[in-house]
Amino acid sequence: MSDEPLLRVSSLSKFYGSRVGCEEISFDLWPGEVLAVVGESGSGKTTLLNCLSTRLLPTSGTASYRMRDETWRDLYRMSEAERRFLMRTDWGFVHQNPADGLRMTVSAGANVGERLMAIGDRHYGNIRASAVDWLGRVEIDEDRIDDEPRAFSGGMRQRLQIARNLVTSPRLVFMDEPTGGLDVSVQARLLDLLRGLVTDLGLAAIVVTHDLAVARLLSQRMMVMKDGRVVETGLTDRVLDDPRAPYTQLLVSSILQV
Repeated sequence: MSDEPLLRVSSLSKFYGSRVGCEEISFDLWPGEVLAVVGESGSGKTTLLNCLSTRLLPTSGTASYRMRDETWRDLYRMSEAERRFLMRTDWGFVHQNPADGLRMTVSAGANVGERLMAIGDRHYGNIRASAVDWLGRVEIDEDRIDDEPRAFSGGMRQRLQIARNLVTSPRLVFMDEPTGGLDVSVQARLLDLLRGLVTDLGLAAIVVTHDLAVARLLSQRMMVMKDGRVVETGLTDRVLDDPRAPYTQLLVSSILQV
């Protein structure tokens, strides 16, 4: 692990008029670390994720990213073109609804290959071979490479979205409720796949979820949010096994009572 973080966030806040989206959020994210951001609907976790991924610009605060050449860049001082390039190359974003992260009317292979073309690969044979490799890694049969995502099940679409995001070897992946909307057996398979890929590739990830079981399985560290603010943070097992904030205790006990 590097002796410097990959992402530094300081006093990040987003307001919608007088309404708090998120407020005074500060943390470092280290290479290869998975951070879960948990809380109920309306807690601010998705607003935070959208600010960190530059889909939203914050009202105040900073987020700095360590580039591959070891220089630090303030994400909100980058040009729109620089941010888009970062999202296509060094970052990934896995949406809850796979249709938001896929082109539904082009083939599975093209969905994966587009990311490679975005970083300059123009060799059709190489692109198709990489697409075949990544479809296999996310447990999609090679003979489905020319099928469109609209012909896939929800779980297959989500796995295809993961392949599309990871084919460029990003260092940081944002995940917004990656197993939401899937039935329990499909969730379990997808989580097992995600955990293996994150470990094998040494990915850093920020995972937004309301599901504490997802957080426990995927993350080493957890931030609990309520009303736009972080109420507790720490190692995932410690937070779940020995919650200290009253709100976290309530979250954990509500799961245990189900």
